[in-house]
Amino acid sequence: MEAGLNRIISKKRLSAEVFELVVEAPLIAGARKAGQFLIVQIDDEWGERIPLTIADADGERGTLTIVFQTVGASTHRLARKEPGEFVENILGPLGNPTHIEKFGTVVCVGGGIGTAPLFPIVQAMKAAGNRVLVICGARSRELVIFEDRIRPYADELVIVTDDGSYGRKALVTEPLREFCLASPKPDMSVAIGPPVMMKFCAQVTKELGVPIMVSLNTIMIDGTGMCGGCRVNVGGQTRFVCVDGPEFDGHQVDFDTMMVRMRAFKEQEDQDHRKCHLELGLEPHPVLPKPPA
Repeated sequence: MEAGLNRIISKKRLSAEVFELVVEAPLIAGARKAGQFLIVQIDDEWGERIPLTIADADGERGTLTIVFQTVGASTHRLARKEPGEFVENILGPLGNPTHIEKFGTVVCVGGGIGTAPLFPIVQAMKAAGNRVLVICGARSRELVIFEDRIRPYADELVIVTDDGSYGRKALVTEPLREFCLASPKPDMSVAIGPPVMMKFCAQVTKELGVPIMVSLNTIMIDGTGMCGGCRVNVGGQTRFVCVDGPEFDGHQVDFDTMMVRMRAFKEQEDQDHRKCHLELGLEPHPVLPKPPA
């Protein structure tokens, strides 16, 4: 933890609810590796601790780039901070780094905000000598992020949107299947995004015999292994995402049970999100009914 440093250097709004902060944290910036995350505390020692993945780091400048979506009270407060202000506490780097080696051909799939934490993995896979194929998916053009940063490291980059407003009108699994059907097939794949997206990426790659790593950072709460909120079933065994992951063999993850647990407080989370959204001056999203069990 670098108390008293953590000054915000720059702030950018990537979309209506997604923000990027560059923060001074030289010790963490020099030590972090692809796939690791941070615990961020916005206010004081009693503030909520939230896990955020590291989207980029500059060891020479001593800066970290964090990208987050405003989904609760703490992330909305973080979004209100401006350059020159400070983030009270940043702890990291945490979690196990991504396993990087020269696999051969690697397909990297990012969905929505998951494209940001995918970026350092793309960089590291390319630096290890791999041929890197990247798929970035979003609901619409305005939600596509990090395209300009990823493109220089990608041997091939495919953009897909649900509504067809940019790139191909498709889900990420469509180009993923195409890549996996190529000869020779990819040697490894990585997916980061909404759990349902990772579930279907895992299904496609399992069907076609391609290994896949998935990052389950979306289920983390405390981030230190103490709360037990991030427990998942991997290969029939209980694992804790924050200390055993955040990356796992996607073919072994019980996504269905994980997604049921993540919906446990969906109604309350939607109400809180709507309230914070209004306070931030954004057009409120409708609160959707809780899905049936």
